[in-house]
Amino acid sequence: MLSINNLSFYFGSRPMYDGANLHIKPKDKIGLIGANGTGKSTLLRIIDGEYLPDGGSISKSGDCTIGFLNQDLLSYQSDDSILSVAMQAFERQNFLQAEIDKVLHKMETNFEDDDVNKLARFQDEFDALGGYTIQSEAEAILEGLGFSTDDLSQPLQKFSGGWRMRVMLAKLLLQRPSLLMLDEPTNHLDLPSIEWVENYINTYEGAIIVVSHDRFFLDNTVTTIVEVAGAKLIPYSGNYSFYMEEKALRNEVQKGAYENQQQAIKQTEKFITRFKAKATKARQVQSRVKALERLELIDDVLDENAKVNFKFNFGTQPGRFIMHLEDITKAYGPKRILTSTNAVIERGDKIALIGANGKGKSTVLRIIDGSEQFEGERKLGHNVIDSFYAQHQLESLDVNNTLLDELKMTGTGKLETELRSILGCFLFSGDDAFKKIKVLSGGEKSRVALAKVLISEANFLLLDEPTNHLDMMSVNILIQALQQYEGTYVVVSHDRFFVSEIANKIWYIEDEEIKVYPGTYDEYETWMEQRRIDGTLPKEGSPKKTVEKVVEKKPVLDDFAKKEAQKNLKKLNLKLTDAESLIAKLEAEKVEKEKTLADPITFNNADTLKKENIAYQKILNSLEEANDTWEAVMLEIEETESVLQ
Repeated sequence: MLSINNLSFYFGSRPMYDGANLHIKPKDKIGLIGANGTGKSTLLRIIDGEYLPDGGSISKSGDCTIGFLNQDLLSYQSDDSILSVAMQAFERQNFLQAEIDKVLHKMETNFEDDDVNKLARFQDEFDALGGYTIQSEAEAILEGLGFSTDDLSQPLQKFSGGWRMRVMLAKLLLQRPSLLMLDEPTNHLDLPSIEWVENYINTYEGAIIVVSHDRFFLDNTVTTIVEVAGAKLIPYSGNYSFYMEEKALRNEVQKGAYENQQQAIKQTEKFITRFKAKATKARQVQSRVKALERLELIDDVLDENAKVNFKFNFGTQPGRFIMHLEDITKAYGPKRILTSTNAVIERGDKIALIGANGKGKSTVLRIIDGSEQFEGERKLGHNVIDSFYAQHQLESLDVNNTLLDELKMTGTGKLETELRSILGCFLFSGDDAFKKIKVLSGGEKSRVALAKVLISEANFLLLDEPTNHLDMMSVNILIQALQQYEGTYVVVSHDRFFVSEIANKIWYIEDEEIKVYPGTYDEYETWMEQRRIDGTLPKEGSPKKTVEKVVEKKPVLDDFAKKEAQKNLKKLNLKLTDAESLIAKLEAEKVEKEKTLADPITFNNADTLKKENIAYQKILNSLEEANDTWEAVMLEIEETESVLQ
């Protein structure tokens, strides 16, 4: 159907493709993957004809039609309704409908046989092209992508870029091109819409090429992975999971071949060095020199599984409870998001807030952050220091700063060597540290903003769609960073693989309330599937059940009891201060003792080492006791404050 032969394409002097080949057959489902900047989107634009190749050719069959969903469509605006925009896909049917309307209007005042024949021809063709069902088909696809029935009559320009992208996707799906090309389609879709698109792709009659960083999406939709690497297109027959296994095997073989070749080169070079001065060996030496010149070198295997290995420190330990949300109500005009809902975030919670767009996930994050107005009470716990990451924060990066300067602005006091090490963990190596923010891509800016959040020494993180614009390697880095983070966080994400790796608790919004599933995403999915089978899952748009809430009455304190409680609270706060001072003192002693133990003089003297180890263990025991005391006092303070409120 479409063939890419010996393709070459350059950006300046840099080869994006050099002798690349790919053959796309009807009904192929291809996932195009590779690191940011390797040219995935560029390839789609070359196939679409937007870019002309510098060498090679792209040939396609005469009946091959191409549909391309790209990020440029985010800026498309129109006063037409979203249903009308989507139905622009039916060019011939729309033309016929307009002609039928003209003939019918004319026949109201001037009835002629020629018009009757013309009307019959138009109606027959319109019927053959399915014209009488195109509106219901467009409505079904738009609603599958998350639009409500009421939304369909609203003008396109009323919607945000992400929702406009869905309309353009609907239009593309309705056109049914023989080759459908999708560039990061899941970036602007929520979980229900992603699942709907997966089902649609699985039944799609044409061929598909999709660029995506969503592993689950690729596993569920494609049958071939094509990797862009080394300016070539490397195919793997299978989904993403198969690719990972096959790539590991290929890398193992390539690594062995590389090491064998390097060993052979060293032996040859030794021979040349040893005998180049001997006339009797001149011919053999020359032969080996020419052999080395002709040798096609095997590349070493690049480690694409970058490891994050630095400690995320925060100097202040929070109390047991990070936040209480009590009786929270939030609405935007007639649209109600939350009604009298409650939620608790405890220290160590790794919460993923998931669900459909429009349910209020980002709103909940802003309520937790304190930047959104609402009815009810938001109680921040003791010693909580939060940091909020959202896409709009990319705009707050100083474009004239270098990466290094931008990280210094977090005020952590880290040394330049530490900051450069952190940048290295986020795939910025060497002189990248001195690049200006203004020259970075969207994905690179996301990595810088995330690095700033993670080193801010906050003990409570709020992350809104952190994986948007990140490639798979960068997502893997973020997963490792969050797995090592010892604080508490709430993450909004539609990336199911990401959520399954980083969450120990799931929040979702149902019946205008924050609901909690106390387990991993995989366990949550199993539980939700069982709810669907059992019929206990509420249908979308179903009326909320009215439940009488039992309000536990707090004991009313008389004046004497209140004064006593206040006195007790003061004593407890003094105890807490003493406990914190003791913890700080013991932690300082622990650091000093660790330096002593690491000293070679101590290490090489068995008696001294034994004594220092005993002393070190005593400090650890005392530190554990002090932390237990701190936590017990903190719980008493929280209980006393609750009684006094």
